This record gives sequence, C-alpha cells and structure tokens, in this order.
Amino acid sequence: MATTLMGLFRRSPPTTSSIILPFTALTNPYTAQRPWPPNFHNLSPKHKFRLERRYRRRTQLKWARPQWKKFVTLAQWASILWVVGYGVLYLDMGNKGRTVADEVREWMKGQVEGVEGGRKVDEAEQKG
Repeated sequence: MATTLMGLFRRSPPTTSSIILPFTALTNPYTAQRPWPPNFHNLSPKHKFRLERRYRRRTQLKWARPQWKKFVTLAQWASILWVVGYGVLYLDMGNKGRTVADEVREWMKGQVEGVEGGRKVDEAEQKG
C-alpha cells in the first residue's frame, strides 16, 4: 500500500526526445501524405465532389449550435402561441357584431368561472 502511494508521487523518468523542436517544413519528421490544398484543376469531378461533401459536412458540424437552435425554436413557438392565444381569447378589436372567437371566449370564461366557483365552494367547506 505504501509503495503504491509513493509511486503516485514519484517523479516520472525524463523523456528522451528524438525529435528536435521546433522543426520547420524542411526538418519536419511528419510529412504530409497529400499536398494541401489540392490543385482542383487536376482532380476528377468525382474526387472534387468527395472533397466538397467532406468539408461541407465538417463545417456544418463545427458551426452547429443545437442548444441555441432549440432555444430559438422554442422562443418562436412560444411567441406565436402567445399572440394567437391573446388574439383569440382577450383582444377586443371593437367589432360590433359576433366574431369567430366569441364562442371560444365564452367557453374559456365558463371554464375559468367553473374553476373559481369550485375554489370558492372548497374554501367555504373548509371554513365551515
């Protein structure tokens, strides 16, 4: 147990680096497999399409913001539903005649009064 704990705090052996840092393009031990950027005039149309598809997909993945997109979508739908709900249930445009939303408004008032009436009855029973 003690040797295990001492092993955690022991110094690591010095690393021997065979690579001379910093290296330049001439002394780089990691040579590129292909020249970049490729000369698109010499590529076949099929290979051009593959490269374009690959890098289009990578840029879409890099710039994707799923949480932001979800938040914006929810905010848009909430604002749409609020405007429609307010317009149907509460907005009075000054029309003298009946509108399509009057039936929905009356139904909603009945629901609210039913809930409020139920609360008043429950409160009276609890007090009495």
